[in-house]
Amino acid sequence: MTNAFGIYLHWPFCLSKCPYCDFNSHVAATIDQAAWRKALLAELAHFAAETSGRVVTSIFFGGGTPSLMDPATTAALLESIAARWRLSPDVEITLEANPGTVDAARFSEFRAAGINRLSMGLQALDDASLAFLGRRHDAAGAMAAVDLARRLFPRISFDLIYARPGQAPTAWRAELERAIALAADHLSLYQLTIEPGTAFHPAHARGDFVLPGDDDAAQLFELTQELCDAAGLPAYEVSNHARPGAACRHNLLYWQGGDYLGIGPGAHGRSTDRSGTVWAIRQYRAPDRWLSEVAAQGHGTQERVALTAAERQAELVMMGLRLSEGISADRFHQQSGRPLAAALDSSGLATMLEDGFVEWAGAYLRATPKGRLLLNSVIAALLP
Repeated sequence: MTNAFGIYLHWPFCLSKCPYCDFNSHVAATIDQAAWRKALLAELAHFAAETSGRVVTSIFFGGGTPSLMDPATTAALLESIAARWRLSPDVEITLEANPGTVDAARFSEFRAAGINRLSMGLQALDDASLAFLGRRHDAAGAMAAVDLARRLFPRISFDLIYARPGQAPTAWRAELERAIALAADHLSLYQLTIEPGTAFHPAHARGDFVLPGDDDAAQLFELTQELCDAAGLPAYEVSNHARPGAACRHNLLYWQGGDYLGIGPGAHGRSTDRSGTVWAIRQYRAPDRWLSEVAAQGHGTQERVALTAAERQAELVMMGLRLSEGISADRFHQQSGRPLAAALDSSGLATMLEDGFVEWAGAYLRATPKGRLLLNSVIAALLP
């Protein structure tokens, strides 16, 4: 197994629910910060007993909007982690934040608590698009927040959503060039997708707006790669771009099949035991249910399932092919106990290689630029 070990902490609350968002996020009139701090600390204590001896290489506060958390809670959680595990000297500690006034006012407190990487949800750089996406900030506020974050945190990143209704390549080029000039060392760039259960889902079905077609979306994707490559921010994953050495180490942990704890409502984790069995662990999703379970038994685990060999191999393929470097055959063998080529559908692999959708790059199997445009289909062809 990889030596990297991460801890993910989920804060499920937001000031409002964005219409495109299908994450486990909830709007609450009031939040009992003390109760949530106590519960998160309790769940950390529970899992610490199972993972003693591991060295924490990354910590990630996600949500929801974790920048709405009391910074004192953030500090308490980080102090608890440091007391229960050994931290790597260069541990990456990320907090997701919105660029609104409420969040930005807390930036210095989060830095003092120990956050060394801030990831901000800008989503767009013009006010009309921000309004469409249901964001509470405007473009000027977003840029001011980025400027503040760059002065406070050693590392920052921000997200943008593209392939929005009516977005032409010329408009996206101009917006992305502004973003690159604003960015430090990392950008996350996602195409807008319509997910069931979101406010956009029925609106899109009614025809309230139309997304770019497949060919237009592919053109926007290719333009994204071109501009980011030229600016020294190549993609290291389908939607993530970074300068050399600036990739998000916590997210790499997921894509490379490492172990991590999931703390908080709806959080997922992966834990490899001494026999080599990988356990998929999932916490109760509803905040109130999770809180009550933690109060009753010290943790909010709803499901703990041992992955079969086939499930583990499929997971490593699906995650690994998202990376620009691809799947390490050596790492795959170490994590699954089976050679990579033997775990794939032989005819599917031959076809994908012959048609130029994947390629071998030394000991790595990776998707080609053409393959990344059709990645889900490529993965389906490769899996038995």
